[in-house]
Amino acid sequence: MANPLMNESVWFHQQKFEQAEAHYQQILAGTATPGQGKQGGSSLVNEIAQARQEISKLLKNPIAGGSVPPGKMDSLERENRELRKVTDELRAMVLKLENRVSALERGSGVPAASASAPAAATPSKPADDDDDDDDDMFGSDDEEEAAELEKLKAERVAAYKAKKASKPTLIAKSNLILEVKPWDDETDMKELEQKVRQVSTDGLKWGSSKLVPVGYGINKLQIMCVVEDDKVGTDFLEESITAYEDFVQSVDVVAFNKI
Repeated sequence: MANPLMNESVWFHQQKFEQAEAHYQQILAGTATPGQGKQGGSSLVNEIAQARQEISKLLKNPIAGGSVPPGKMDSLERENRELRKVTDELRAMVLKLENRVSALERGSGVPAASASAPAAATPSKPADDDDDDDDDMFGSDDEEEAAELEKLKAERVAAYKAKKASKPTLIAKSNLILEVKPWDDETDMKELEQKVRQVSTDGLKWGSSKLVPVGYGINKLQIMCVVEDDKVGTDFLEESITAYEDFVQSVDVVAFNKI
């Protein structure tokens, strides 16, 4: 590794030598004056000789001319080791990636050499075939997804029906008050009420009753009943009661309330 301090030292002595050499050439040319007396001229020659010796010494033994401090050398060696370590790690990663690519190519049935071969050298599959394969692949996925959705929908419908069946159904009922009028005052009202209560069917329940005067000694029967709306209607009640035509003149619904 090059020593920066050695380069600086060589440059310094070379510069000093070049300055002394230039001054000496100027003296020879008569454009410069040497130092006073014999001592001045010998001093210049000595400087040139000393500079040449220093440069020669540095070139032969670079470390002697510019020694590197121990701490600096340790730092440089440590950086060198770190760079080598990073280089080794990068080399290992590249080898590992190459192995993985080779393994993937072997698993997919593609030869390893085909990765580096030009694209024109390998026969390409027609674009139509690729499109057909893609359509078949996505088409099968769509069919499977649709089947799963239908299955999920059927399961939810079945669960809803089971939950609805387990709940008690709400039966709509109504409270009715009927007025039953006899033909005249000679009609036996107790027997008339018995005839009315004989009308029975599923969803019909008779309640309390009372006699309400109409006039001229004639009374009408007011009777209450509870019916299930889906099973019993007012038409059925009127037709069934008026069927006893010897006792009943007419039937009217005077109150109809939902329960």
